[in-house]
Amino acid sequence: MQIAICKKRILKKILILGASGFIGKSIQKELSKYYNTFGTYYTNKLFKIKNNFQYYDITSSDINKIIIRVKPNLIISCLKGPFSFQIKTHESLIEYVKKNNCRIMFISSSNVFDAFEHFPSYEYDKTLSKSRYGKFKSTIENLILKLNPAKYVIIRLPMVFGIKSHRNKEIKLLIKENKPIDVYPNTIVNINSDIILSQQINYIINKNLSGIFHLGTKDLISHFDLIKKIVGNTNIGVKFKHIYTTNNLRYLAVLPKKNCLPSHLYPSCESIINMFSLNFNIYK
Repeated sequence: MQIAICKKRILKKILILGASGFIGKSIQKELSKYYNTFGTYYTNKLFKIKNNFQYYDITSSDINKIIIRVKPNLIISCLKGPFSFQIKTHESLIEYVKKNNCRIMFISSSNVFDAFEHFPSYEYDKTLSKSRYGKFKSTIENLILKLNPAKYVIIRLPMVFGIKSHRNKEIKLLIKENKPIDVYPNTIVNINSDIILSQQINYIINKNLSGIFHLGTKDLISHFDLIKKIVGNTNIGVKFKHIYTTNNLRYLAVLPKKNCLPSHLYPSCESIINMFSLNFNIYK
């Protein structure tokens, strides 16, 4: 029975746009065990020699050529690049999804709620952003929401960490250069890791779920406490620059209410932090 299930899953074609990036690479690694995965790359030329990876420049390439060649059942968008070109690309993706046996999964952000401050945000709360990044993500979300609900998955993420994440590298560099790390004591967040996120996405695909999902830890933590725990025992002598954007507590956290995954897929902040603690090899 297990073999039959695995064979059935491998027939699904998944195209990951931005598969050479931090999040896209982790998703591709997880899904390639079970599905026929394809991906695009731009700056990381190492992916040129890998099977099922194709070069894609969002400012000049035609995404339709790749889609028509692959004929995916699911498109996962982890794209980066100029906002105007991303919007144009997603308009093309949505048109393809409308007309074909295909779904789209869009990796969005908690920043679609960054104009709100007093509470965590849930899946079907009204979005409102004051940042350019948050407004951009909301624009693409609104385009996708016009599709049949069975045709899309929108994943809103808090900060995502990992051993090779940009955030980890930045913290390590600041410590090494004896520079202060920006911390926001009044900002309450939740987090995720690239590994847990990939497992959550695998579950959503395997169960053929649709809708809006908030994927992060089940608990919350202040940004300052988060950074202190990440640097761990190395925080002796580490400099922090305290930034207060408000006199009150400000929440930038996304929690599930309607669309919940099994509890084991919502780890605690502590368990996530332990996965990529900087206690060791910080100066390597």
